[in-house]
Amino acid sequence: MDKEIVPGIMADDLTAFNHAYSLYHKQIYQFIFKKTQSEYIATEVVQLCFIRLWEKRKTLNEDTALNIQLFGMARQVMIDELRKETARLKYNNGSSQVPFTDNLMAMIESRDMLKHFEREIESMPPMRKMVFNLSRQNGLSYAEIAEMLGISTKTVEGHIGKVLSRLKSYMFTILM
Repeated sequence: MDKEIVPGIMADDLTAFNHAYSLYHKQIYQFIFKKTQSEYIATEVVQLCFIRLWEKRKTLNEDTALNIQLFGMARQVMIDELRKETARLKYNNGSSQVPFTDNLMAMIESRDMLKHFEREIESMPPMRKMVFNLSRQNGLSYAEIAEMLGISTKTVEGHIGKVLSRLKSYMFTILM
C-alpha cells in the first residue's frame, strides 16, 4: 500500500497525496497531541507536515516507508513549532505555559541526545554492542547474558562498564 503512494506523490499525483493524508493525518495528530497535550500545536504540525511532504515530494525516499518519513517530518515540525511557541510565550511576558514548553523542549533535546548515544553505541565492537543491547533493551540480567553468550558475568560487566564509560565521556565532550 505504502509502496505505491510514495512514487505517486513524487510524480505530483494529488490522488496519492490525498490518500496519504487520509491514511496518516489522524495518526500524526494523535502522536503530536500525546507529546504536547496541545490541540493547537497538533493541528498546526499536521498541516505543516503535509505541506512539507508536498514541497519535498521530489526528494522522498522510495525505499523508506511513507509513515516513517512522515513521522520524521512531523517530529521536526513539532520541534520547530515548539521553539516558535516558546519564543512567543517568553516575548509575551512569561506566560504560565513557558515552564511546560521549556520542559517539553528539554525532553525533545534529551531524545536527540539519545539518538547521538545510539549512534555512538552502533560504532562499538559487535560483542560490546550486543551485550549492552541485551541488558538495556531486552532487560536481561548479567547472568542471563553471560549464559546466553557463553561468557562470564565479569566479561558482561566489563562490556557494560566500557559502554557506559564511553557514553559518559561522549556526553562530557558534548556539554563542554
